[in-house]
Amino acid sequence: MITQEQLKEVIERRDALHHYLDIDTKKIQVEEEELRTHVPDFWNDQKTAEAQMRKIKELRYWIDNFEALSKQVEELQLAFDFVKDGLVSEEEIDTQYAAVLSDIERLELRNMLRREEDQMGVVLKINSGAGGTESQDWAQMLMRMYLRWAERHNYKTSIAQLLEGDDAGIKSTTINIEGDYVYGYLKSENGVHRLVRVSPYNAQGKRMTSFASVFVTPLVDDTIEIQISPAAISWDTFRSGGAGGQNVNKVESGVRLRYQYKDPYTGEEEEILIENTETRDQPKNKENAMRHLRSILYEKEMQHRMAEQAKIEAGKKKIEWGSQIRSYVFDDRRVKDHRTGHQTSDVNGVMDGELDDFIKAYLMEFAATLE
Repeated sequence: MITQEQLKEVIERRDALHHYLDIDTKKIQVEEEELRTHVPDFWNDQKTAEAQMRKIKELRYWIDNFEALSKQVEELQLAFDFVKDGLVSEEEIDTQYAAVLSDIERLELRNMLRREEDQMGVVLKINSGAGGTESQDWAQMLMRMYLRWAERHNYKTSIAQLLEGDDAGIKSTTINIEGDYVYGYLKSENGVHRLVRVSPYNAQGKRMTSFASVFVTPLVDDTIEIQISPAAISWDTFRSGGAGGQNVNKVESGVRLRYQYKDPYTGEEEEILIENTETRDQPKNKENAMRHLRSILYEKEMQHRMAEQAKIEAGKKKIEWGSQIRSYVFDDRRVKDHRTGHQTSDVNGVMDGELDDFIKAYLMEFAATLE
C-alpha cells in the first residue's frame, strides 16, 4: 500500500502543476478568447477563425485536464483515509495511486513541449542503410513500429511515398502523422537506428548488424507562413508503381517536385527533391508535395534557430541529429537509447509501438535544451 509520503508527493506535484500551468490565468484567458468568437463576422476570415478556435482548444485542454487530475488527487486522499476503516482495500488505493501518477506524468511531459513546432504533426522519413535485404527489412520493421505507435495514440497516418526493397522490406518511405503534439513527441526519434539480430536472410545464421535512418520534420499547414519562390519550382510527372490497380500504373498521377533552394543565411544552394504518389489524383499529389516542401523549409529555419541558440547556450548538452541514437538487440532481448541510457527487455513491445518510455526519458533528459 502507498505511504503517507507518497500521497504527500502526489499533492505537491499537483500543486506545482497548478503553478507552472498558471491555471487561474488560463481560465480568465479562455473567457476572453471565447468572447472574441461571438462577434457576427467571426467566420468571415476562415484562417483567423480556425487559429482562434485552436487557441481556445489549447487553453481548455490544460484547464480540463488539470481539474480532472485535481479531482483524482482529492479522491485518492479520501481513499487513503477510508483504508483505515476498511471501506477501501489496499489493492484499490494502489490502483488509484498508479492512475493518478500516470496522469501527473502525462501533464508534466506535455508541459515540456512549449515550442511552436511541438504542436504540429510530422513528416517521418525512413531510409534503409547499406546492407541490402537485411537493412531494407529493418526499415520496414521501423515503419510498422511508428504506424503502431500512431495507432495507439489515435493519430491519423498516411503514406506519402513508399519504395519497396529488391527482395523484401523497403528502401525508403515517407509517412504523414497528424494530430496534436506529434512532433513534440517524435522529435526524439531523429537519427540512426541500429538492429542486431540473427538474420533470417543469412544462410549461415550469423548475427548481423543493420542500420536505418529516421528523419522527423514538423508537418506544416497553411496557417504557417513560409516564403517559397515560384520561379525555383519545377515539376515532373510519372506513373506510380506498385499495388493500386491499373489506373495507378497507367496514369501519370505521381509527381516529382524540384526546388532550387538558396540558404538565406549562408548563400549555399541545393536542390530539394520531393516525390508524392499518395493518391491517384495528380493535383492532390502536387498539393501534398507542396505541403512537404513547406515542412522542409520550416525545418531548415528551425535548425538555424537551434544552431544560433546552441552558440548562446554552449554549456548545455547538445543533441546530435543524424547520429546513432538507439540499438535494438533482438537475441539479447534489449533495446537501449544511447543518449539517455534508458533501456528495456520488452523488445516485442517496442517493435509493436510502445515507445512512450523512450520519448519520456528523452524529453526529461533534454528538457532544458528543447525550450
